[in-house]
Order: sequence, then C-alpha cells, then structure tokens
Amino acid sequence: MHHRLKDTLWLAGRDYRNEWQMSGFFILALAAVLGPMLILFGLKFGIVGSMLDNLIEDPRNREIRPVGSGRYDRAWIEEIRKHPEVAFIVPRTRAIAATIELKSESGKQIIPVEMIPTDRNDPLLQGQQMPQGMQQIILSASAARKLNVAAGDEISGSLARRYKGRSERVHLPLQVSDVAKPASFGRDGAFVPLYLVESAEDFRDGHAVPALGWKGTNSGSDERTYPSFRLYTRSIYDVSKVSEALAKLGIEVSTRAADIDIVRSMDRNLTAVFWLIAIIGLAGFSLSLSASLWANVDRKRKELSVLRLVGLRTADIVWFPVIQSTFTAFFGWLTASLIYLLVSFTINRMFASQMNEGETLCQLLPSHFLTALGLTLAAAIIAATMAGFRAARIEPSEGLREI
Repeated sequence: MHHRLKDTLWLAGRDYRNEWQMSGFFILALAAVLGPMLILFGLKFGIVGSMLDNLIEDPRNREIRPVGSGRYDRAWIEEIRKHPEVAFIVPRTRAIAATIELKSESGKQIIPVEMIPTDRNDPLLQGQQMPQGMQQIILSASAARKLNVAAGDEISGSLARRYKGRSERVHLPLQVSDVAKPASFGRDGAFVPLYLVESAEDFRDGHAVPALGWKGTNSGSDERTYPSFRLYTRSIYDVSKVSEALAKLGIEVSTRAADIDIVRSMDRNLTAVFWLIAIIGLAGFSLSLSASLWANVDRKRKELSVLRLVGLRTADIVWFPVIQSTFTAFFGWLTASLIYLLVSFTINRMFASQMNEGETLCQLLPSHFLTALGLTLAAAIIAATMAGFRAARIEPSEGLREI
C-alpha cells in the first residue's frame, strides 16, 4: 500500500509539473483570493492589536476613581485589596489638605504641588525608584522641570496653616528619589508615602505630628477614615467586574470602561467581518477548484483508466486529484504569504512616522500563517473530494476501448 501511494504521489506530481501552465493559473487564482485576506487580517490585527496593547499597557485604563466623597477606613481598604481582580489600592486624604509647596536651590520659583499617596507596586510608577522613608518623594515630570531637579537632588517642602488664630508654616527637607514618566501624571505633583499625606492633613487640622516635630493638639482618635482612594485592577478586563462590585456597595465610580468596550467591540466586529469575507472567498475558490478538477478528471479519463489497468486501485486513483489540489493549496498559500510580506512591509514603511515605537500597522503572527495554511489545505482537499469520487468511477475498460 505504501508503495502504491508513493507511485500515485510521483505520478500526480509529474502530471502537475507537466501541465505547469494550468497548475500555475490555479496557484495564482488561490493567491489572488488568499493574499488580500491575509493583508486584511494583518491590518485588523495590527491596528486593533496596537489599540488593545495600548489599553492594556496604559495603567490609567485600569484605574477606578470614586465619584464624590465617602468614608473608608483601613479595614475596608484591606478588604478590597484582598480581591483577586484588584492590583493596587491606597487611601487618599482630602484634596485640599494634600498639597505642599516645593522649592529647590536651582529652581526659580516655589511651586504648589498635589501629593499623591503611593506604595509598592504602584502601576503608575513601574520601574521607578520608590521612596524609602517618608521624606523621599517622586516628582512628576512637569514639577521636576519647573524645580530644575533630577533624581537624588535635595529640595525643601513647606506647609502652612491657621492655628489658634495665627499663621504657622513648617518646613520639611525632602529628597527626589526619582522623576515619574510624563504619562504618569500630567500636572505638578509628587508621589509620596501615605504617612506623609496623612501628616500634612493632621497638621492642617491642628493636630500634632510627633514624628516630624510638628506641634498641635492630640487627634483624640486612632481610627482614621479617608474620603477617597486610588484603585487599579490587574487587567482592563477586570474593570467592569470591580466597578459592578463597588456599585453594589453603593459607591459610584468613574472608569474608562467605555473606551475599552469600544475597542473590544471593534475587535469582535472586525473579526466577524473578516471571517465572513474569508468563508465567502474560500468557498468560492473551493467551488472553482472543484469544477476545474472535475473537468480535469473528465479530460484525463483515458490516462486514469490506463492507470487502473496497470494495477492502481480505486483508492489510489482517488488520491490523484487530492494530491494535486494539495500542491495547489500549498504553493498558493506560499505565494499569498510572499505577497502579504511584500505589501505589509510597504504599508508599515509608509506609516512608520505616524506610529509609536514598536507598533506596526500591518502584522501577522506565525500562528496566523499556519492557520491560513491549514484552512487552505482543508478547503482544497474538500474541493478535490468530488473530483476524487468522479475519478474512482472510471472503469479500466474505458482505457481498453481507447486503445
């Protein structure tokens, strides 16, 4: 059986090569259908894929902001932190109390900045040198530029308050542990340990802060509540789930879920359109190839019947059009892939100046090429099946009558 299959493969290959003009037309016809589909899918995968990557990589898209003011204690914060979808959460103090004035020796002005509480694994500060101790801070890019400082520089911070009818100001030496990326915070700001923000709030409320030597009255209670929090999910796909969970607790939040849903919906719709076009294209080519192979079998009835006479069985004859259609599928796929590579290179080069670093407008993964090959082979084999059954009905006597 193995020997007969080998003979059938050799004969089908020789016949395919001898009729190279017809074989070439079949290959070009398949490439004309498959090539544009690869380019279309490459554009869809490249454009929407880049948009999804930007959504996934930008931590701001994973942020959930509470609307308005609430009352959240440490126990509540810790309970939310235990949720598997939550990557980072830290409480925030009152916005009016979370400001500090900064000055540097190399800067020309004193600037007020917003203090943003931070902690380990802050999504906005990935790869940054986190503050060690409460007197180290990370400046936003705009604040660092105005103060003319860089990582490692010393600066001075000051806070003012009205206490017992008089104005008071305290000064705090600070060190810039790092400068945040411009995308992390667009305004003048400083990422600081939570304790420093709490201390600033206590000072402005007239309470003493013994750790920093700031005088005032005792707070009277160790139980602190916070009006807000900073929360980031592990993935953009967790934003809706966490938002719904907070809504059930009566907490109104603001997210970028709408932007995420638009891109995901675009991805689903474009995928559906692509598969519709692909199915129509492959079905049309399969019918065309099937008709051509059927006609080819009729044209070679004499030759195929002679093969039956010399010992090839019905199953071997069935393999004849199947093998030739497989050749067409493989070489058509190869030609379409080369066309795609040439066109995608041209497209990406044309739009290179308009894309971010590392982004491509038209892109396919190796798995996409293999999927295209598998589908093309399947369509070709299905198309050859009808011709194979036609060939199987050829009787050896037909060859005798032609002799």
